[in-house]
Amino acid sequence: MSHKENNADVIVIGGGNAGFTAAHAAAERGRSVILLERGEGERAGGNSYFTAGATRIAHKGLEDLRDLVEADDRHETTVVPPYSPEEYRADLERVTEGRTDPAMADILVNEAGDALRWLKSLGLRYRLMYERQAYKRPDGSYLFWGGLHVGNVGGGVGLIEDHTRVAREHGVDIRYGVRALDLLHEDGAVVGVVVEKDEQQYELRAESVIIASGGFESSSALRSQYLGERWANAKVRGTRYNVGDMLKAALRIGAAKGGDWETCHSVQWDAFHPENESNIELTNRLTRQSYFLGLLVNNKSERFLDEGADFRNYTYAKYGKVILEQPDSVAYQIFDADLRPMLRTEEYDMPGISVEQADTLKELAEKLNLDPEHFESTIEQYNASINDADFDPTVLDGKASAVTPPKSNWATAIDKAPFYAFPVTCGITFTFGGLKGDENGRVLNEDGEVIQGLFACGEALGGLFSVNYPGGSGLAAGCVFGRRAGTAA
Repeated sequence: MSHKENNADVIVIGGGNAGFTAAHAAAERGRSVILLERGEGERAGGNSYFTAGATRIAHKGLEDLRDLVEADDRHETTVVPPYSPEEYRADLERVTEGRTDPAMADILVNEAGDALRWLKSLGLRYRLMYERQAYKRPDGSYLFWGGLHVGNVGGGVGLIEDHTRVAREHGVDIRYGVRALDLLHEDGAVVGVVVEKDEQQYELRAESVIIASGGFESSSALRSQYLGERWANAKVRGTRYNVGDMLKAALRIGAAKGGDWETCHSVQWDAFHPENESNIELTNRLTRQSYFLGLLVNNKSERFLDEGADFRNYTYAKYGKVILEQPDSVAYQIFDADLRPMLRTEEYDMPGISVEQADTLKELAEKLNLDPEHFESTIEQYNASINDADFDPTVLDGKASAVTPPKSNWATAIDKAPFYAFPVTCGITFTFGGLKGDENGRVLNEDGEVIQGLFACGEALGGLFSVNYPGGSGLAAGCVFGRRAGTAA
């Protein structure tokens, strides 16, 4: 082991939710911490800055959440259904098609709530997410749905502001504009990092290094290598800095890969907005998450997925891939006048949105350069095949259209002018493959042995997700495993 002087006890690479959580946990134990963040100014904060702040935790209902979320006059007329650890675990199993790591899943579902309460005790702020996860009922009350109820005050921007303030209060040395390039590996242990700032390279040394610098979704070369050539054309929703530097560095010293390196989180994303990648002003508003209310067609005027297969929280992260596979990697979300007021305001009323509107379906097809006859036929068949079940967006209502593919829930006729089409493409959020770790994020080598001094958390720690994920579980995992890594480092 090297006896050179350390710059800190712990170095955290990455200033997003997971990295800051790890830094808080280490600093709380009296460890000296340097946190390295490649972004500067508004570009700091990693993918977390671009999120809505939604965080999935198990709970027993509104009364159980009152100590966590900020007070709101609407609480007295609000129903928040309980969401048990067992339901959380079952959702993870179901949407990942049984590929979630069982031990990691158990830790996540049982510790997410405690992790958020701990973060609140440090100074982070949480609220109920009315605008994204609840519907106002005719009697004026609110009903939450889909297991995802809690989010940060101020969304992703507020999340990073709170984390930054708390870290500074605890004496964390935050260094912006610093890119970590490689790991210092001596006598079988990681003892620091090689970094670059202002085109100058130098070393920083520590007893422990925590990789919290995300996946590789911002590298078109790595996307092509691991996800497939078509993924080179996906739009990067979040930070431009998650290019896999630290994943590659860990692999070079013998770290094992963890999780699924061939799939990722990807969503329906504004196809034609001129600044639809890493937009720090619009951030998450470029996503289009009300698709389950209407229908989707590709540029052949054909439907290609079940828009109502499940609650949005359980389908949105896999449908970006399906869009990418369509001709020209573009599709159109179609709504009519009755559905238009139900669309998420922050997304569908954002400045510069890509949208076409027409008084007839034929005119709408022409504006989209689609075959009008085929377009009208697709929608007419859909309309004619809808059953007479009651429409209720707060439950899986069984109001279906028996077309191919079916629409299993929330099927209502597209028949009232004006008609709307929102063009969408694939926006990639984060990759599911990372490093293999133990229950505290200690990185393991190919023989299953701990690499001394090296930890991973957040999107850099693989194993929880594959194919899909339950909405809000990414930030939850960053909190849980960031806390564990920081506590163990």
